[in-house]
Amino acid sequence: MSSIKFLIFCLFLGLFNFSQSQNFLHTDGQHIVDRDGNKILLRGLGLGGWMVQEGYMLQTGDFAGPQHVIRQKIEDLIGTENTEIFYDAYLKNGVTKRDIDSLAAWGFNSVRLPMHYNLYTPPIEDEKNDEITWIEKGFQMTDNLLKWCKENELYLILDLHAAPGGQGKDANISDYDETKPSLWESEANKKKMIALWRKLADRYKDEQWIGGYDIINEPNWNFTGENKNGCDETSNAPLRELMIDVTKAIREVDKNHIIFIEGNCWGNNYNGILPVWDDNMVLSFHKYWNFNTLESIQQMLDYRAQYNIPIWLGESGENSNVWFKEAINLMESNSIGWAFWPMKKVDNIAGVTSVTKNPDYEIIKKYWKDGGQKPPKAFAFKALMQLAENYKMENLTIKPDVIDAMFRQVNTNDTKPYKNHNIPGLIYASEYDLGTNGYAYNDLDYINYRVSTGKQGSWNKGKKMRNDGVDIQRCDDEISNGYEVFDIQDGEWLSFTVNVKKTGLYQPKVRYKCNTNSEVHLIIDGKLESEKATLASTKNNYSTVLLPKIKLEEGTHSIRIVFDKGGFLFNYLEFTL
Repeated sequence: MSSIKFLIFCLFLGLFNFSQSQNFLHTDGQHIVDRDGNKILLRGLGLGGWMVQEGYMLQTGDFAGPQHVIRQKIEDLIGTENTEIFYDAYLKNGVTKRDIDSLAAWGFNSVRLPMHYNLYTPPIEDEKNDEITWIEKGFQMTDNLLKWCKENELYLILDLHAAPGGQGKDANISDYDETKPSLWESEANKKKMIALWRKLADRYKDEQWIGGYDIINEPNWNFTGENKNGCDETSNAPLRELMIDVTKAIREVDKNHIIFIEGNCWGNNYNGILPVWDDNMVLSFHKYWNFNTLESIQQMLDYRAQYNIPIWLGESGENSNVWFKEAINLMESNSIGWAFWPMKKVDNIAGVTSVTKNPDYEIIKKYWKDGGQKPPKAFAFKALMQLAENYKMENLTIKPDVIDAMFRQVNTNDTKPYKNHNIPGLIYASEYDLGTNGYAYNDLDYINYRVSTGKQGSWNKGKKMRNDGVDIQRCDDEISNGYEVFDIQDGEWLSFTVNVKKTGLYQPKVRYKCNTNSEVHLIIDGKLESEKATLASTKNNYSTVLLPKIKLEEGTHSIRIVFDKGGFLFNYLEFTL
């Protein structure tokens, strides 16, 4: 072949490879773009708790945080064989096609998959002669998930959440077992991690709905510093070296997909890691419980500008709806994609869904925590299998207020009805409008900024039904929707969008319980205010008080009940003609 022909061949091959790479999600300066060069703002959700169990998601965090501890407690109760059956069911039900269909319908365009290495390859102590063998289960689960994502045109980002040996002192996150060599203390574990990423990249190198590889989640390790989670590290040399080695292994088989990297200190300490070593790379950071100000992300914005590279909020959440609205608005107004966390937890309000906690599982939890008489094996197995069944999408409680906060509320302060309220009729207190604080409701404690303020606290004392500042608990009144508003402070209020069926004079009634006198009044459409009404002490019994009558015109109206003097439990409003 002549030199000219060879040059033409090389040029053609280069153009072909470039064209091929452009078919995938890739970086273009400070942006992530699709195959047509359109900027893509990732709006994702992490499937936390599926492949990697974390104790707080199962309400075992106080006594069993990492997955290996949880699993051991289960084995002690029901035996090895039944434990395998439970985990098979748990993994089968934890994420299904219906889950991914739902995420797409709610507005997400991407999914972050937190992977546990032990579903793909055995731990080093189970290998022979330093070999690396593979387990098909994890790869098949990933194949299925990718298929469902492709059908919904969602990008799938693979995230190594639990690396061989564990990558952080925060053991719950990576299933770190301090009795065994960590990732950083074992060349065999590093070798296994590098091989795993090469295997994954080779398997998915041609898959255009793979959004990229998040190669190590939240490393938190002190290499030279005093802080055990690596927050004061200045060089992070072992982390940089390992990520470079992983990148080389990936690029040997896959030159197309984005590689996401994370700093030390739960993904945020990039000292000594930059500049990057690949031209298709994104910096990821994680954000929890701090102010949603420009200052809170300024360091990452500076990195983006300095190194001309995209940044991505790879994990966030575990806060109130107001915080979600603030954080996502901050990201999107600065052209930063995001992935919130997680999809499923047991009996929670801060996620898009909640897993029902069956009563028998509560008995098991109590035994694990406090000891006492051991539950019978058959009882415990049945309880755990029921919990696994509760993870199916059809058995979950979907949280419309959280989804509304993450999408609609980001761009507006307008409210919308939580459900259809007709007058005459009964309106439950917990079914106030969807919307943010100061518009759908007013509550004095509605957000958690503990990282910024140093003050630990909850935005919702009851942690039932909804994820707003409004405190909701179970209600045992003879007529209820199962919930009531409590911890009512002076000056707080709730708004309800109502549909008045017929013009007329209406008698409002408040169903409540309190030990001291309280006061309320109504505001109609932000204009007409009723006189204040006293809620007399009921001595721990529910009672109904009549408010001053009001005239309502047929049509849609906003009714606000103002708690001039709080201190009572509020079940419902009722309007009779």
